[in-house]
Amino acid sequence: MVALGVALFLCIGLMAFWVLGFLLGFAVPMWITLGTVEMLRPKRLKEQVDSEG
Repeated sequence: MVALGVALFLCIGLMAFWVLGFLLGFAVPMWITLGTVEMLRPKRLKEQVDSEG
């Protein structure tokens, strides 16, 4: 029974590690990049796209 608990603990720990690795390696940089690109777009292009949609 102890071995099952240790295995479960390691499984959950490894899943958490990979989720954090994904977030820090892909999701957060993409979020920052998209936010930066959105802030750097000229205002007239934003207004033009908003009026079309």
